[in-house]
Amino acid sequence: MSSTPVSNGLPVVIIGAGLAGLTVALHLAQEGLDVVVLAKRNLEESATAWAQGGIVGVLGDDDSVDSHVRDTQEAGAGLVDEHTARFIAERSAEAVSWLVDRGVPFSPDPEGPLGLHLTREGGHAVRRIAHAADATGRAIHEALLAEVRQHPRISLRARWMAVDLITSRHVRRNEAPRCYGVYALDIDSRRVETLPAGAVVLASGGAGKVYRYTTNPDTSTGDGIAMAWRAGCRVGNMEFIQFHPTCLYHPQDRSFLITEALRGEGGLLRLPDGTRFMPHHDERAELAPRDVVARAIDFEMKRHGLDHVWLDATHLGEAFLLEHFPTIHARCLALGIDIAKQPIPVVPAAHYTCGGVVTDLHGRTDLPGLYAVGETTYTGLHGANRLASNSLLECVVLGRTCAESILARPDEPRPTLPAWDESKVEDADEQVVISHNWDELRLLMWNYVGIVRTTRRLERALHRIEFLRSEIDDYYKNFRVNRDLLELRNLVDCAELIVRSALMRHESRGLHFSRDFPDTLPVSFPTILVREARRRSIDAG
Repeated sequence: MSSTPVSNGLPVVIIGAGLAGLTVALHLAQEGLDVVVLAKRNLEESATAWAQGGIVGVLGDDDSVDSHVRDTQEAGAGLVDEHTARFIAERSAEAVSWLVDRGVPFSPDPEGPLGLHLTREGGHAVRRIAHAADATGRAIHEALLAEVRQHPRISLRARWMAVDLITSRHVRRNEAPRCYGVYALDIDSRRVETLPAGAVVLASGGAGKVYRYTTNPDTSTGDGIAMAWRAGCRVGNMEFIQFHPTCLYHPQDRSFLITEALRGEGGLLRLPDGTRFMPHHDERAELAPRDVVARAIDFEMKRHGLDHVWLDATHLGEAFLLEHFPTIHARCLALGIDIAKQPIPVVPAAHYTCGGVVTDLHGRTDLPGLYAVGETTYTGLHGANRLASNSLLECVVLGRTCAESILARPDEPRPTLPAWDESKVEDADEQVVISHNWDELRLLMWNYVGIVRTTRRLERALHRIEFLRSEIDDYYKNFRVNRDLLELRNLVDCAELIVRSALMRHESRGLHFSRDFPDTLPVSFPTILVREARRRSIDAG
């Protein structure tokens, strides 16, 4: 990478402090750029830190880029962009090596490639997942965050939340749309500040909190997707929400994920009487892709009237479980479940947003000056269903290319940006309006836009979302913003995008299963949504 100055020395503002955001920040700072990273909660809270499984690396003698691409395409059910999949697979070994150089403590194996132990997950033909026991995301995040904290060119702002992007329409210039910065809320002081930026990078993760049950942290409210959509960017494939098949079912912990690697190492799904059921649904049984396993569990639960099914790993032995899955063993044991002696109660839960802001392979969006990386994006890699452990890989590979693209941008003049205007708003009178709408939105998405869908349910959901939007917009216009209101506003945008995308797909494919359109079409294409204002501009041009 070359050290090219960007936009008169203004910092690059990165929204999100997970793997995608920290990767971009480190590459930019290494080349001499100043970077500001915003995290709306504590810096340690991100979806990256919750990831258990690992990161794909095409490393072994029994593996190849072609094999990884084939597995990605098969999991993606015909909607994976082959060029994207190959681009990322070809750089997977380099990505893992980069993380090793950052000090990530991957599980070792003296006989393994790069001295690493590789595991296998559903949908993968071979062992190619580098991992740190069953807490890979946390190990990666801690290593990168430690390095970022020490870098003099990176400023970390915890408890700062982006409100909206500052674009040409805010500065009232007669020019093509572009992004100049971001309005950001200091959550503690309740002040909204104007942050001019040489470039803005959306790395705020997915929208799992739009559903009542999710494996995602509280940060996953679709902020980047919603802001980019409001700014005029295209959004793709939002109907494809991955439901992780195995979330712990326990009243004291409804968000703890039981990694797919446990099934990859031999864990079996059973009914209460001990009967295995996955072989009846797919010849790959427990190693089938996530959408297949999630629908199978959903089917068996409804068929037998169950609240959950069981994931049985007792036959693997206590020593093996303690070595490879210490986090799961400890968390379950704290809740009274000894996984070496008892099966684990599990249910599907919203886990990963396979669609998002449309970008190229360098993080560029439709809006010059605005970039996006990670779960916030739609790059074509995940298609109709994400292959396990491809997401961390995408963050590292495209985080680097995004930084390269920003560094290559020419210097250009910047207008003076307007301050945030609070002259016509007041403090909210009743926060219950926000909490009520939050609960209603997530419940209707769970009931009407879940694993199995119908057109009637989707239409009902859309009607209710439109009503909720009017209430939320009215609240936003009249009261000072806070984190809960901003997150609710972003979630209702994402909910509408999910429903409208689902209504446009008249087939069942990957993560989208419709009872009204149960067949898979012989030829299909991504679902790309375009805002009306942008569409009119394109037509006029």
